[in-house]
Amino acid sequence: MSRLPVIVGFGGYNAAGRSSFHHGFRRTVQESLEPQARQETLAGLAQMMKLVRVVDGQYQDQDGQPLSLAEIESRYAKQILAGTLVRRIEKQHLDPDAAHWQKSIGVAPTDGASLSFLTQRKQLPEPLPSNWSIEELEGNEVRVTLHDSCEFKVDSYRPLAVKSAGQLPTGFEPSELYNARFHPRGLAMTVVGVTDALRSVGIDWQRIVQHVAPDEIAVFASCIMSQLDENGFGGMMQSRLKGGRVTAKQLALGLNTMPADFINAYVLGSVGTTGSITGACATFLYNLQKGIEQIASGKARVVIVGSSEAPINQECIEGYGAMGALATEEGLRQIEGKSEVDFRRASRPFGDNCGFTLAEACQFVVLMDDELALELGADIHGAVPDVFINADGFKKSISAPGPGNYLTVAKAVASAVQLLGLDAVRNRSFVHAHGSSTPANRVTESEILDRVAAAFGIEQWPVTAVKAFVGHSLATASGDQVIGALGAFKYGIVPGLKTIDAVAGDVHQQHLSLSTDDRKVGEQALDVAFINSKGFGGNNASALVLAPHVTERMLRKRHGQAAFDAYLARREGTRTAAAAYDQQALQGKLDIIYNFGNDMIDDQAISITTEEVKVPGFDQPLVFKKDERYSDMLD
Repeated sequence: MSRLPVIVGFGGYNAAGRSSFHHGFRRTVQESLEPQARQETLAGLAQMMKLVRVVDGQYQDQDGQPLSLAEIESRYAKQILAGTLVRRIEKQHLDPDAAHWQKSIGVAPTDGASLSFLTQRKQLPEPLPSNWSIEELEGNEVRVTLHDSCEFKVDSYRPLAVKSAGQLPTGFEPSELYNARFHPRGLAMTVVGVTDALRSVGIDWQRIVQHVAPDEIAVFASCIMSQLDENGFGGMMQSRLKGGRVTAKQLALGLNTMPADFINAYVLGSVGTTGSITGACATFLYNLQKGIEQIASGKARVVIVGSSEAPINQECIEGYGAMGALATEEGLRQIEGKSEVDFRRASRPFGDNCGFTLAEACQFVVLMDDELALELGADIHGAVPDVFINADGFKKSISAPGPGNYLTVAKAVASAVQLLGLDAVRNRSFVHAHGSSTPANRVTESEILDRVAAAFGIEQWPVTAVKAFVGHSLATASGDQVIGALGAFKYGIVPGLKTIDAVAGDVHQQHLSLSTDDRKVGEQALDVAFINSKGFGGNNASALVLAPHVTERMLRKRHGQAAFDAYLARREGTRTAAAAYDQQALQGKLDIIYNFGNDMIDDQAISITTEEVKVPGFDQPLVFKKDERYSDMLD
């Protein structure tokens, strides 16, 4: 009997705001929400964006005047909406109209004359060019005379062709929330994002640790672009060219394993299994598959899965732009037929489009096996029975889509049919598509979905794509999709593709239903979501996520009604604690978990016997499991 991996917490941040308690999802469907839910989310965003402050639990404007939720909406809604989701790149990242670069300029004396300039001796190049002569002056100054032509690099600025991105809400800076000394942005996002996920569980982490062995905790998290800002690989690669020095931290903090490493070392204090799986744009699902396997096999009972990506920098923009992968200002202008471009509609899944839109995001889910979740009274938001991964085979272009995604989607749907039956898949499922917003993707992915739907007799399969709102966060993209699916289960709303006017004419949709408006399908009307991801290099992954009511039905059958009723009673306290965190977070009290150098384990205090290992700080010992896998091969 396999243990069922259930989602007991989730959180993070992207262009829609905070993910826990579905606030990011609410931002994407805010037009379709009841006033209380909409206003609560807007107030939380207003606080994040520093538009309002909280004093003694009361929202106030910057002049100290109290504000109700309705007043925050009426006064700040326009500014909040403008400062979230995909939008024009803001100058906290870079100025898209004046991106810095260096221009080579040749300098030569005129008419056989010499050319001289003054500088400091320490600024002279080594070795000195052969056509330079030096005259010592007072102090450290020298006069340099050029006897022939010379080339210099000079600062220059130019506009970027790409001017839009999915950015964290304007004014929200993760590194301001804890002592983030020289942490790359992606790692600062990791710390605050995984804190949000852990706090959302509603059960203190130490209480969870007391119920499991040290090696029954696992963390799988990564990014694909590494940490490319000045505190990571970006600074390491650029420092000498800019006349600076490489620091001791830049290489170590630049590694793409650091999201998992930071979680273990500074948030959880875990000594359990860890890993950083990468698969281009399917990276979150690759890590999720590893977490699922650990729980299903019994190797782990608690798993943190996630990704954090911070690619909004000039190098990433120009790199993806050189491939023709990104939506450019000119491309959008041609699509819209207007001189003024609406950058908020840059990401256009399944519509007339010209490329994807880069985004930054961190997303994390907390998984438990079903037995532990019931024992602790964890609130269960869904279950993830499986993730399917397949490559593309031989390819001509490494970045082009390929056939592997047919296999992953078909296997995911077949798995759901076995679990829930054909009727549930045909009538109560939907797809969170990769929807990258490229012309190639809209054709290839829609054809895959349409053909699989036809094979299983699915008519008018609802399809949505979260990238329409938050852009493409690369490694974290499928995390955006998973958490978006949880929101759809909660509110019974499938988000519309609201950045397009109509579905493009070359999209395959005989068996698909793509809408530009939110679809209110009703409470418990959705049983399963299919998460699809197509990554560069042939990294295809598809997952099925089961709705909470379906998961509860399965758990009731496995554990019995009496055990399930006892679980429901324990769950009330968990929900109360989780809701208290949500209210604090809406007021800016995020209580970031960052344990730098705290409670370090004394190696000498570890106790080892032939039966077990006892680790200081963990109530449960690590008991050596009996291994009978190869018993038939041994005497």
